[in-house]
Amino acid sequence: MVNYDTDTQTDLEPKILELKKELNGVILAHYYQESEIQDLADFVGDSLELSRRAKNTSAEVIIFAGVQFMAETAKILNPKKLVLLPDLDAGCSLSDSCPAPLFKAFREKHPDHIAITYINCSAEVKALSDIICTSSNAEKIINQIPKEQPILFSPDRNLGRYLIKKTGRDMLLWNGSCIVHETFSERKIIELQIQYPDSKLIAHPECEDQILKRADFIGSTSKLLNFVQEDSALSYIVATESGILHQMKRFVPDKTYIAAPPEKSCNCNECPYMKLNTLEKLYLCMKNKEPEIKLEPDLINRALKPIEKMLSMS
Repeated sequence: MVNYDTDTQTDLEPKILELKKELNGVILAHYYQESEIQDLADFVGDSLELSRRAKNTSAEVIIFAGVQFMAETAKILNPKKLVLLPDLDAGCSLSDSCPAPLFKAFREKHPDHIAITYINCSAEVKALSDIICTSSNAEKIINQIPKEQPILFSPDRNLGRYLIKKTGRDMLLWNGSCIVHETFSERKIIELQIQYPDSKLIAHPECEDQILKRADFIGSTSKLLNFVQEDSALSYIVATESGILHQMKRFVPDKTYIAAPPEKSCNCNECPYMKLNTLEKLYLCMKNKEPEIKLEPDLINRALKPIEKMLSMS
């Protein structure tokens, strides 16, 4: 049984850094993690950036502060390394919406289609796909597919619809979605736009169409971060998971960032899975070298091919 230490955040930070040194480890953190985890990480990024970091790291141990499909990707790219995830229950509603047996049947029903699959999926679904993509590189990848080649795009229907508009490709979509990006309230965003008329609405393409239609800029998490650094506006309504606001404030502290509100009075603009990871769990997973991501070699080999295809095309 794991004994939970009662250390404060101030006590834990130096202990985590010391453990990282002892393990010859690297801490990768997604933009949606708690701010104190982002501040301790060696690299903070979106799925594409963290995939690249995971592939190129010389560390012996990868501590992935994110969700399970991200840590699985790190393991696929580093099969001989120890990959740790602070909380194994840190899953993903989008990944859960696309079980491998149903996806396999979906593919078999459309054998002439190429399967381009968003990285927010399980290792098993990756292994059944032809090319993996992220919200950063999906448009670029789709534009490299011959126009006569029909495409299955899974599992996010909102991102798929956005990409259909951007690329002009008539893709067949899996009916999945992200619980965070589906919860933003158009009515409340309009109220904010009236209250803050000089604010620009920036949105992740996983948002529903009525939100995207109102947006001044649409992009992946990293592209949203780049936009606020390069754009001349001084205030933004940000329609994605609220964890990215920490990096926006870090890079451009003199601007104003307003988290897009959900329909209900809740913290629904925070991913409950991402927020399962805490500083205490990060410390314990490094101390105990668990939970560990374990994948069968055959699954790793099959899932690696579409990920490497993505990296070569992006």
